[in-house]
Amino acid sequence: MKIFKGLLVAGVAIALLSGCGAKEEKAAEPNKPAEQTAAGEQPDAVTTASIVNDADAFINAVSEQGTWIIATLGDLTVDKDVVVAGEFHDKNKPDGDIYRKIALYTQDENHNITASFTLTVPKLTVQSENLRIQGGTVKGDVYVEANGFNLHESATVDGNIYFANEDVKASAKIDGKVTGTAEVK
Repeated sequence: MKIFKGLLVAGVAIALLSGCGAKEEKAAEPNKPAEQTAAGEQPDAVTTASIVNDADAFINAVSEQGTWIIATLGDLTVDKDVVVAGEFHDKNKPDGDIYRKIALYTQDENHNITASFTLTVPKLTVQSENLRIQGGTVKGDVYVEANGFNLHESATVDGNIYFANEDVKASAKIDGKVTGTAEVK
């Protein structure tokens, strides 16, 4: 069972990471560098993700010491408030755009969502700039304090979205569903 679970995690990581960029890269185990090229050189970019399946791992992954992409493997319940903090860059490239993503889904090799998951949390506070929530549902209220928040069309907030001010709200892109209100508070 442990071998199957390990292979499943590796497969999900490969599928998620392959969809995150135009350039094909070998995905590594979560939080480990990609394999070296045949010539023994390191690839241009090392992409890592936190693949999480429990509350403590999720809290760590979204912290300032976490990773630029956080992917869940199933429904997840966190019984305390969570803060998404820190500055991260797309694919961990220092010169890449500031970007962070919470992926509440799995996908196939053609980037089609195969399963969507629910993150249940009393309060999710967004302090990371350009955070995207994609592919599932956040059940709870989301407090946005950073510019560039994005609720992808494939995602839902089953609760309210509260913005710190009008500028933060104006910089947000809400293409997904919000069951409550989306307002400045």
